[in-house]
Amino acid sequence: MHGSGAADHDQARHSDDPSRQRSLIAAIAAGGVLGAEARYGLSLAIGSSDRQFPWSTLLVNLSGCLLIGALMVLLLELPAPHRLARPFLGVGVLGGYTTYSGFAVEVQRLLLHHRPLVALSYVGATMLGCAAAVWLSSAVAGRLLRLARRRRGLRPADLP
Repeated sequence: MHGSGAADHDQARHSDDPSRQRSLIAAIAAGGVLGAEARYGLSLAIGSSDRQFPWSTLLVNLSGCLLIGALMVLLLELPAPHRLARPFLGVGVLGGYTTYSGFAVEVQRLLLHHRPLVALSYVGATMLGCAAAVWLSSAVAGRLLRLARRRRGLRPADLP
């Protein structure tokens, strides 16, 4: 198992340490603020109305899923990532950036405005698109990491 072992044991041993808990909460909160601000900025730049397809939220959730897939592969492959990397980046930044609640409210608004086909297409695009984004970015990140490892393993005399 990548990225575990001693690090997991160390984290479990210190999980009751109040200063470690505070730093964990602070990292998640700081990341969440950054992610939420990025989402807000993107939604202002793209804009939308209650009756239109919610492109900004779909773009946010798709891009967030692309990033989370790649991030998790990278963090799992690192021999000893910083203990706050995943909470800050994954839970905080990307958790604040993506929005399931915004997605749910937009589906409800579309239905209230008698736009069931738009709502259904939005649900399908979000669910299928986000799952595909995580899968794709995980696969690409894993492949790139394997290629980088192979290249590091080659001696200059072995290159064509």
